[in-house]
Amino acid sequence: MTFPRLPLSIARLLALTFVLALAVPLAVTVMGEQPDNTIEENREPAPWPEPPHDLKSLAAWPDAFTRYFADHVAFRSTLVRWQALFRVHVLGTSPSPDVILGRDGWLYYGTDGAIPDYSGADRYDTASLEVWRTTLQHTQDWLASQGIAYVFVIAPDKHTVYPEHLPGGIERVSQTPRAQQVARYLATHSTVNVVDLTEAVTAAKSLGRVYHRTDTHWNELGAFAGYREVIRALPPSLGLRPHDLSDFAITTVPRPGMDLAGMLGLRAVYTEDDVHLDPLFTRRTRVLEPANASRGMMYVRVVTEGDPAAPRAVIFRDSFGSALVPFLSDHFSRAVYVWQNEFDPQLVRREKPAVVIQQWVARHFYTAWPYDAMAEER
Repeated sequence: MTFPRLPLSIARLLALTFVLALAVPLAVTVMGEQPDNTIEENREPAPWPEPPHDLKSLAAWPDAFTRYFADHVAFRSTLVRWQALFRVHVLGTSPSPDVILGRDGWLYYGTDGAIPDYSGADRYDTASLEVWRTTLQHTQDWLASQGIAYVFVIAPDKHTVYPEHLPGGIERVSQTPRAQQVARYLATHSTVNVVDLTEAVTAAKSLGRVYHRTDTHWNELGAFAGYREVIRALPPSLGLRPHDLSDFAITTVPRPGMDLAGMLGLRAVYTEDDVHLDPLFTRRTRVLEPANASRGMMYVRVVTEGDPAAPRAVIFRDSFGSALVPFLSDHFSRAVYVWQNEFDPQLVRREKPAVVIQQWVARHFYTAWPYDAMAEER
């Protein structure tokens, strides 16, 4: 195939444009100016590399400097946005391997087990299911011996609740991915109080959108549907009743794109109508210890205080638990939310709760295993 030759003037203009696109940001950066070089991809910018102190660190230093320079070059945000826009709108491809471009402006998380979870590939064998049964049964039995209620909660992923906006070409091998395998196995082979929220959250679609279009998580309406099932799964003797949807006013607040848009570097391009549930009652809960992300994702915790006459709770959770905090907290005198999937008996001993909730998002069944903390207690 042959291509027509460009006129000499146009060829020179394109060459000059290319040289300027490379030279201007470099020159401005060398001069010490760093306009518009913010990081929008949901991560911290690469730091200045430490001085090398041996041959291994000397060999790694050029790559570390390259990452630092790429994150601090002048006009970085604009350049990233331009290339992302070109790839999304011209080439129709995602600028990030971690983000899937769906239909109608929907974005989906494409890593952390999300695609195997949707396709139903790589299912558990019986031995693996037994690991789950043994671990959770140990946990529940240990808690029951101390009069503590337990519920294991599975939060559904966005691609399971909204498959209709996924792009074509992603085939489902099985309609029963790992999370549902575990839930069904526990229901027939254990006494574990397991609650799979998939049906409840999917049914709530009739009330409105239950997941963010530009974020991997459920919104407040989706979290509310899940919260009601969690409270219902607790023993009636605790006297806990979930709020009704009529106790809230549903509002939408326009905002820039959220975490998946940030991974593309396109927060300012994508927009989100964020769904909020504003209580029509006065909440009695106050936050004693707010989340502190600088402590590391696995150690973020929120402590709330409510009605002194209500029971206490400990909640082990992942990022999907964040939207549950305001709803669940209304029912407890003290609730401690710890950002980790693993059960921690030492924390339970200190807090002496009446309720322990352990929440996993479905895709984590492809990237993590349950830790049987109670095996050492037996």
